Amino acid sequence: MYQRCQEQSIPHKQTKKLVVGANFSKAYLEKLQSHCDALGPLAPPTRLITGQEARELEPHLSDNIAWALLSERTGIVSSHELMANLEKEILDAENAEIVYDTKVVRVDPNQPDRSAVNSKRGSDGSQDGWIVQTLTSDSGDSSAADADALLAKVVINTSGLNAPMVLNSLLSELGGPEQDAIPMWHSKGNYASYKGPGANGIKHLIYPCPDTRNKGTHAHTSLGTHLTLDLDGNIRFGPDTEWISPPSSNSPEAIDFWKRALVVDDARIESMYASITEYLPNIDKTGLAPDYAGIRPKLIGPETKAFMDFQFLWHNSNDLGAQRLWQRAPGLPKPSSSCISPAKDSVDKVEGGAMISLLGIESPGLTSSLAIGEMVRDMVAQHFYGQHPTRAESKNKGARNEDNAHRVDAWA
Repeated sequence: MYQRCQEQSIPHKQTKKLVVGANFSKAYLEKLQSHCDALGPLAPPTRLITGQEARELEPHLSDNIAWALLSERTGIVSSHELMANLEKEILDAENAEIVYDTKVVRVDPNQPDRSAVNSKRGSDGSQDGWIVQTLTSDSGDSSAADADALLAKVVINTSGLNAPMVLNSLLSELGGPEQDAIPMWHSKGNYASYKGPGANGIKHLIYPCPDTRNKGTHAHTSLGTHLTLDLDGNIRFGPDTEWISPPSSNSPEAIDFWKRALVVDDARIESMYASITEYLPNIDKTGLAPDYAGIRPKLIGPETKAFMDFQFLWHNSNDLGAQRLWQRAPGLPKPSSSCISPAKDSVDKVEGGAMISLLGIESPGLTSSLAIGEMVRDMVAQHFYGQHPTRAESKNKGARNEDNAHRVDAWA
């Protein structure tokens, strides 16, 4: 991310981060540091420091802060300018297109009948894949929507809050014991802006530790009501955690619900203030003001005392009945013992077209976005070109009768 920001002149800043806590937090911070160290050469540099050392960096921290983990490489980026930069790269490319105001309404596996007499349709596998049906409207006017359908060898399902719906629509065709739909939990995160004493001159992002004294109560649902900075140095606190239950997407109340859901209620300020003053005791409650809110795509609900990490699932368009709903993409390591995952096994073999689904991509999804993109690119290159991704481009312009060329290129 830093490399792209530097090369493309995207506004960013390396602020560093302090994860702070009272005496009970030392074991938690030591575990967090050891987890970072275990990542080897790619490990983010971290340093465990005392509360006094933390206060030398940020004098406004509470005297109750006994320990802190300093993350040296943490930074912030202008998310809007990053997205605009990525959008421009796609629009300027010769082999890419963005279609706006378009919703996917249905996805079906396409398996042409190769046994038909005197028919060569799909005999080479070039017609295997997914039929994607879409509706495109002018300025959101669904009454004037244009319907379309296209054949895709690879579908990458990265539709955020709606990503589980795409896989759930295939439930009746997926075999195996897992017939229950992927759950969709919606965790609203409220932010409050701040102007006032007790936080002036802060330069680091500050995250509070979870209270680990009550074992089992920390469900990893939130990073806590932390202090974040924007590129102009303005302070915001958040997100907190507010579980919401949206109505059916087809109901008339849905649009009004989501409009309200993205507004921060004044009533949230009281509980946010209580959380903030545990590590910054001198802020003034009257300086807190509702700012904005976002919705996190959770795969486990508030009652589950566990952690589920990002999920990368893979489904073949051929023989859906022999596949599982929670089916891990090939080549990925098994989930760590610190998190739960229903995707215990990876796909057995890659046949036909592929649907790669990215589920539960919440924070740090933005920070990880370029790395996730590279990983998905590598998957496609390996399983459809059978070679290293950096050499895949040589076949991208090949004739259809080249080895494996039909498997992706015929779908342009």
